[in-house]
Amino acid sequence: MAQETVNLEGEVVVAEDVGNARVVTLNRPKQLNVISSTVVKLLAANLEKWEKDENAKLVIIKGAGRAFSAGGDLKMFYDGRNSKDSCLEVVYRMYWLCNHIHTYKKTTVALVHGISMGGGASLMAPMKFSVVTEKTVFATPEASIGFHTDCGFSYMLSRLPGRLGEYLGLTGARLNGKELVAAGLATHFVPLEKLPELEKHLLSLNTDDEAVVRSAIKELSTDVQIDEESILKKQAIIDECFSKDSVSEIISSFEAEAGKEGNGWIVPVLKGLKGSSPTGLKVTLRSIREGRKQTLSECLKKEFRITINTLRMRISGDVYEGIRALTIDKDNSPKWDPPTLEKVEDEQVNLIFEPFEEDLELKVSENEQCRWDGKYEDSAYCHQ
Repeated sequence: MAQETVNLEGEVVVAEDVGNARVVTLNRPKQLNVISSTVVKLLAANLEKWEKDENAKLVIIKGAGRAFSAGGDLKMFYDGRNSKDSCLEVVYRMYWLCNHIHTYKKTTVALVHGISMGGGASLMAPMKFSVVTEKTVFATPEASIGFHTDCGFSYMLSRLPGRLGEYLGLTGARLNGKELVAAGLATHFVPLEKLPELEKHLLSLNTDDEAVVRSAIKELSTDVQIDEESILKKQAIIDECFSKDSVSEIISSFEAEAGKEGNGWIVPVLKGLKGSSPTGLKVTLRSIREGRKQTLSECLKKEFRITINTLRMRISGDVYEGIRALTIDKDNSPKWDPPTLEKVEDEQVNLIFEPFEEDLELKVSENEQCRWDGKYEDSAYCHQ
C-alpha cells in the first residue's frame, strides 16, 4: 500500500483510478522519487484531467519505496549546466504546476513517509490534507548548495510562526512528522504501520466531502506532542536572531546565543550556515522576506525569475558548484564564488530578482474559467 515499491515497467509516475478516487504514485524509488521533467509533465496532465472529471472525487499522492520525494533532480540540472536554458522547460512546468496544486479544486491527500524535501515537499504542504509519519523528514536545504527556497516555499515559509521560515530556509534544518503538524506544514500524524489501513479506508469513501475525509484521517491519527529539544521549542531564540536585517547580522546574533548556557544545539546549525553559499543565503533571505508581502502567484513568478537567472549563472555559478560537491564528486568542499557574504553585493543580488519582459514571465491565470491556461506549450519560450 503506502510504502510498496510499485515500479511498473519503469513508469516514473503511476496513475490509477480506484472507484471515485484517483491515486498518483511517484515511482522512482531508487532515486528517492526525485522530480524530473517527465514526472512534472505526467503530474500536471493527470491533475488537470482529474480536476475536470466529474467522477473523480478524491486525489491521493504518495511515493514508492522509502521516500515521498527528495525534490528536484539535481543531476539533471548539473548535466545541463553547459547548455543554454536546458532546464527552463521543467522549471516553468514545475512552478506552473505548483500554482495548480495550491488552488486545486478536488479534495487532495498526500501520504508522506520518508524524505520530503525541497520541491518534493511542494507536493505535500499545499494539499488539503497532508499525512505524515514518524519516518517523515522535511527540509528546504537549497541555500546550502547555492540555490534558493523555491516551488512556492517563499510563500509558505514566510507564513510560518515568527521567523521560523527564515530559520528553515537559511539553515536547511530538518523537521520530523510531529514537528510538521505542529508548525502547520502538515495536517495529520498517523503511525507508519497504519498508513496502508488509512489508504484503504480513503479509497473506499466514495466522497469529495472534506469533512468526511478529515474524519476518516482523524480516526487513525494521533495527537502531536513536541519533544522538549525540538527546534519548535526554541522559537524565542529563532525570532530574536532571524529577525535581523541581513544574513551577516543573523549569523552574529546566532553566534552570541550559541555562547549561552543550554544553547549547544546552535553550534552545528551555525557551522552549516557558515558553510552555505553566501549568494544562496542572501537570495533566500530576501525571497522569503518579500514573500511575506506577496501573493502566491507573485511568489511563484519571482521564484521562476530567480531560478532561471541562477541556472544562467547571472551573478554566480554556485548552484553547480554546490551540486558538484554534494552529489557528483561528493567531497562536500564547495568553493563558493563570491566566497564571503561581504563580497556578495546587493546590486548583484538585485539582478537575480529583476522582472523579465512580460511575455517571458511565468503565466499564472487569475481567471477561474481558464485556470489551466498558461502552459509551457503556449509560452513564448516554446516558440523561440
